[in-house]
Amino acid sequence: MRAKADNAAGDLDAAFAAYPPALRKRLKSLRRLILETAKKTAGVGPLEETLKWGQPSYLPVQSGSGTTVRIDQVKGQAHRYAMYFHCQTDLVATFREIYPEELTYQGNRSILFNLDDTINEAALSHCIALALTYHQRKSSGHGHGTAKGRAASSNARRKRS
Repeated sequence: MRAKADNAAGDLDAAFAAYPPALRKRLKSLRRLILETAKKTAGVGPLEETLKWGQPSYLPVQSGSGTTVRIDQVKGQAHRYAMYFHCQTDLVATFREIYPEELTYQGNRSILFNLDDTINEAALSHCIALALTYHQRKSSGHGHGTAKGRAASSNARRKRS
């Protein structure tokens, strides 16, 4: 992980410090999971950690492999927080298809959490990995884990057999 600029680390520290303690703890857990997932996901490389729209944001800049993942409190809901994804991708639709019961979604842009939720880290880590490799998979023609993508992969394997 690297901060975008020297003052970005201070801005990030200030952003996290501004959250209420219970929420800060949960957001820092999401941050940890994002950074750990990036380290163990092939092709991602180091993440740039910065603020976008005032939200802690994570982007694989050197590899260009994926799209930005952001975390923040849900506006107007002190007990809720979310992980946000680019709304013009099919990422949240893909997550919803793979994990219909394990995670809670809002529209085409976020996974929602309550402060008292126990997070399914395996499912969430997989979603993070899909976001951090979104462009890599899209440019290589591989699916995103959806039924459509799995069918294309299956058809390709049959043709090679």
